[in-house]
Amino acid sequence: MASDAAEAIIEARRSKRILAPLGAIAPRTPEAGYAVQREVALRFGGLPPAGFKIGATAKQMQAYLGLSGPAAGFVPKSGLRASPARFRFADFLNPGLECEVGLRLGRDIAPGPCTAEQAGEAVAEVFAAIEIVERRYDDLAALTTPTLIADQVFHAAGVLGPPVAGWRAMGLDLAATRGRITVDGTLRGEGVGADLLGHPFAALAWLASSACAETFGGLRAGQVVFLGSVTPPIWLDGPCAAVVEFDTLGRAEVAFD
Repeated sequence: MASDAAEAIIEARRSKRILAPLGAIAPRTPEAGYAVQREVALRFGGLPPAGFKIGATAKQMQAYLGLSGPAAGFVPKSGLRASPARFRFADFLNPGLECEVGLRLGRDIAPGPCTAEQAGEAVAEVFAAIEIVERRYDDLAALTTPTLIADQVFHAAGVLGPPVAGWRAMGLDLAATRGRITVDGTLRGEGVGADLLGHPFAALAWLASSACAETFGGLRAGQVVFLGSVTPPIWLDGPCAAVVEFDTLGRAEVAFD
């Protein structure tokens, strides 16, 4: 069943069409959704993943997506670029951008219960990031949350800003950091790190204890994590240039031709 659902998801991606509800082969629980997602990763050659994205860590994102809590997706290496990055707009289906706090792990985190403090101790780098998402769905309620999870929760690609030098020694307050996103010079949204489950490291702790981490065998040193967007997704109409900037994390830039 998981392999059939994964094949349907991959075929929809290849043909750049909206993913319809999967009917009888759809996963019925979040745990089953992560099992399908792992099958998708396996077929993409994405095991172990280059990292993970967390969706709906902010209350406004949960309301926007109709979710009761966060959900996570694997991130393949093929979709990651360093800032400034450039993509072809036509390569995406209904693309959008998210204003993200990003990090890179310095050591493994085993799957299971984890505190924000324990999660933070495993972090090597923090930086501004952009997640590129795709509106691959029509009716999320009809699609269901397990299928949304199976399809990596909107994930398409990501842009990583340069890491902040000496962030730990300077006592950087990630909960207070304010991020904003501009598209072609126009401010489109802003928010703070505390919007991400109270603190970005609380979001990382959620990921470590999630069914996603259990399914993928935990989190590993070197992986990147998109901790969630401090703004709703900014859907794009066509080629453009965008900047995500946090007052203490620097910036990440992306352009679409």
